[in-house]
Amino acid sequence: MADKLLRFKDILEMDGQENPLDRPELSFNDMHNTQYRPGEDELINYRALRRKKTIGVGEGGPIGEGYSPDTDVDEALTVQQRLAKSRQFKRIKSKIKLGRDRAKRKIASKEKLIQRSRRQARQMILKKFTKDIPKSELTYARRQELEKRLEKPAIKARIDRIAKKLFPKTRQAELAKKRGGKR
Repeated sequence: MADKLLRFKDILEMDGQENPLDRPELSFNDMHNTQYRPGEDELINYRALRRKKTIGVGEGGPIGEGYSPDTDVDEALTVQQRLAKSRQFKRIKSKIKLGRDRAKRKIASKEKLIQRSRRQARQMILKKFTKDIPKSELTYARRQELEKRLEKPAIKARIDRIAKKLFPKTRQAELAKKRGGKR
């Protein structure tokens, strides 16, 4: 009769599962259920916690890593990346607003004005390519196609030439805006 008794260890071996005694010990953080970000949705809390735990693993990277103006975009975003960026910007919108308010009080630097004139030049060329259809009305696939087209060296050179011509106008517009705001 003693040989018919099943031990817990035997049951685990029959199921093909690992022995729970082989698992590492639990820490205090595994024992409590504190909200990582109080007041947030459960899914957002979970993802934030996962990001914190997986810094430097896979695609995650540091939490503070985000958008910066000097980051060059190599390829157009996928739909999932676009949705992730949307959530990210919604989360930091108050910081962006504060920065925008501070920037409004200052006169833009030469680099910023060059950046603006390049953006205007890009918009002009994009307008020619799309025959005056706003970019917001285009499909994502069409936008990707246009972005690739704008990245070609010949088009980039054309953008640079137009931007150089637009720079004085951009600078005058900035100065006029600042003079108008101080009255």
